[in-house]
Amino acid sequence: MRGARPLQGVRVVELAGLAPAPFCGMVLADFGAQVVRVDRPGSPGDPSPLARGKRSLVVNLKRPQGPAVVRRLCALADVVLEPFRPGVMEKLQLGPETLLRENPKLIYARLSGFGQSGRFFQVAGHDINYLALSGVLSRIGRSGENPQPPMNLLADFGGGSLMCALGIMMALFERTRSGKGQIIDASMVEGTAYLSSFLWKTQLTGLWNQPRGQNMLDGGAPFYTTYKTADGGFMAVGAIEQKFYELLVKGLGLKSDELPHQMSIRDWPEMKKKFADVFAKKTKAEWCQIFDGTDACVTPVLTLEEVAHHGHNKDRGSFITDGEQGVSPRPAPLLSNTPAVPSSERNPFVGEHTEEILKEFGFSQEEIIQLKSDEIIESNKPRSKI
Repeated sequence: MRGARPLQGVRVVELAGLAPAPFCGMVLADFGAQVVRVDRPGSPGDPSPLARGKRSLVVNLKRPQGPAVVRRLCALADVVLEPFRPGVMEKLQLGPETLLRENPKLIYARLSGFGQSGRFFQVAGHDINYLALSGVLSRIGRSGENPQPPMNLLADFGGGSLMCALGIMMALFERTRSGKGQIIDASMVEGTAYLSSFLWKTQLTGLWNQPRGQNMLDGGAPFYTTYKTADGGFMAVGAIEQKFYELLVKGLGLKSDELPHQMSIRDWPEMKKKFADVFAKKTKAEWCQIFDGTDACVTPVLTLEEVAHHGHNKDRGSFITDGEQGVSPRPAPLLSNTPAVPSSERNPFVGEHTEEILKEFGFSQEEIIQLKSDEIIESNKPRSKI
């Protein structure tokens, strides 16, 4: 019998921000945390795309009483997650010194691009800037071309959201021993750099001796890259080990003794052309028939429209469908006893749960009425459709 979700009972106050913090909060919500998102007045009424499982209240932080409302929430919370530039929370009297004094068990997670110190800590930036400063961007891209960011996935969500979520988990675990909260300084630059530790730890192995895009694992090798098929699709090849490479060559209808040695770097460009010519003669589906179920390490490059229908993903239920936003990935990893249970309800409208949340955190009805009258809070219950 499965138990409660692992973060059941953990209260999280998330200050609304751009994508990295909302995804971190959504991960916590998927695994059972009660996540309350503090939105700004005048925010679009439509729900955030990363608001699954959360509830929303609107608080005007520009009025003196606004931060006082959030302080009361944080006094009863386990985690506060803030996405602002350093100093913003302090100006609102919501800095860690204030909140931890009122709630010594609070985990105060600060998710920012450049971190809470250093000469860039007050500078604006986005994923590509954090990726650039981490050193990772310099190693991504095709040979002879400019460095190419892999969308905004690495710094925003890998080095940012997930590293911050990991920090929150560790701080919650440590609190079971000390009974004390702590501050998490989650820098997307440092999170991305840490994520690339393999790159750093293999610098002396020869794995990265060639210029960008000409090494074994960055697209330079003919057996570790993608190829276009006859119907405009693509196949991904990752046949590094010799026994897997032999299966790749066999599947392509070629003979190893008629090809240069697999690890002959000077022959890689010509071998890539030869492999590309072969892949271009069959459709993606035809190559799947040849390679599916083999150890050749050849897989189709699935589009977002295809991925949920692929047999392996269907077998595992790797993608879920909700009524409003369509298909999305099931939360990972899959825990055997206490797996994530993503909410099947629609995402909250901004301010939809303001009164409900305040009551749960000890505000009286009279206080709520006064706060609404003073325009400190907003309540935006969706109108029922007739």
